[in-house]
Amino acid sequence: MTRKKVREFYEKHPDSEPALKAFSKYIDKANWKSPSEVRRWNNTCKILKNNRVRFEILGNKYRVIVKIEYEFQIAYVRFIGTHAEYDKIDANTI
Repeated sequence: MTRKKVREFYEKHPDSEPALKAFSKYIDKANWKSPSEVRRWNNTCKILKNNRVRFEILGNKYRVIVKIEYEFQIAYVRFIGTHAEYDKIDANTI
């Protein structure tokens, strides 16, 4: 997990801090072996191309895209932003 990116975001958006800290803690401990396992954990997430998963934070006010390397059990935060910011990116390639 890219803690610096998460911290920088919640410093700009303080309302997201508790939710992002809880999300980060869970992601750090996750042991997913496939996208279907991620989906079972969070049925509101969206499985994207290129091992990316979109998560909704605070009732979809914010979105997080994580790239998961299932083989190595590593998750990289590729994007954190508002719903409007998310609409301006290509979630499959970021």
